[in-house]
Amino acid sequence: MDPERIRQLFDMSNRVVIVTGGTRGIGLALAEGYLAAGARVVVASRKPQACEEAAAHLRKLGGDAVGIPTHMGRLEDLDALVEQTVEAYGAIDVVVNNAANALSQPLAELTPEAWAKSFDVNLRGPVLLVQKALPHLSVSSNAAVLNVVSVGAFIFSPHVSMYAAGKAALMSFTRSMAAEFAAGGIRVNALAPGSVDTDMTRNNPPEFQAAMADASLQRRIGSAEEMVGPALLLTSDAGSFITGQVIIADGGMVAR
Repeated sequence: MDPERIRQLFDMSNRVVIVTGGTRGIGLALAEGYLAAGARVVVASRKPQACEEAAAHLRKLGGDAVGIPTHMGRLEDLDALVEQTVEAYGAIDVVVNNAANALSQPLAELTPEAWAKSFDVNLRGPVLLVQKALPHLSVSSNAAVLNVVSVGAFIFSPHVSMYAAGKAALMSFTRSMAAEFAAGGIRVNALAPGSVDTDMTRNNPPEFQAAMADASLQRRIGSAEEMVGPALLLTSDAGSFITGQVIIADGGMVAR
């Protein structure tokens, strides 16, 4: 294989990538990564101002980006996200389901309202977004879906059982999507981050953050930027023979 072909493996030039939850944390890091790889990026998030600020930030980096306010729990917002992306760029090549609701309740105190809120955003929204984007993914020669799950799907997850269960279910849907869509040339994979330095992590007490760091073999919390490499692998030509898989990027937490 020649050097130029190696360089092209991760090239996302002119591909249209939707990143939900793309205004901060892992989502924003992924958006920056796709932009640096040449993609045109749509960042989606609940708050209109955050969407515009993130898109403006990406444009300042020299790329082509728009922000589309989207609540993953509202079906009409999913329709609007797909429609406005196609209006802006004429295509959808990659869907990155990163948005999530980290609502936590002890099992003894679960409420129907919390259950619905958690699973609507963490499971129903991502699955139906892929469904709604499917007509456009089906005509792309570079179609890929990346579902961002969590190591919580693999380990004991007290107090965050709804979140962990939703992510485990999304991982199952990832495999089913991969099987159903393979004939159409659409690859579907999942990325399971461990403890990453985001607002979700920083909202925990210092002693809990220290325990999170100590739980991995590398004895540290990861950075959002460290999720970019695995995401690019799974959605670029570098991962052309990878589908129905999950990459666990956790510094060795699950292994330990």
